[in-house]
Amino acid sequence: MEELVTKLTHPENLNCKDLTTVKDFNYTLTMAEKKVMGPASYFPSIEKKYGKPIEHWMKELKKVSKLAHMEQVAHLKEKFEMGHGHANALVAYFRKKQGL
Repeated sequence: MEELVTKLTHPENLNCKDLTTVKDFNYTLTMAEKKVMGPASYFPSIEKKYGKPIEHWMKELKKVSKLAHMEQVAHLKEKFEMGHGHANALVAYFRKKQGL
């Protein structure tokens, strides 16, 4: 059981047999880290490359929220010399959060 407890604190060490054991003992297994997908998957590299938190970019996009998607992408590319993929990911995320 001690080995299983250790594996539960380090989910990357679990295997299928462990998952059955966990289920048998009525444990709830939650992943310590879920794989981020979609536009947000770009966020770590955006923060690293441009040195600003994502919240900064959300504020910048709020300033131009009346523009169309591709106009917002162009704005980030032109004003901040951002790559197309990073700009597009930020705009897609922003627009979804804003219900646009």
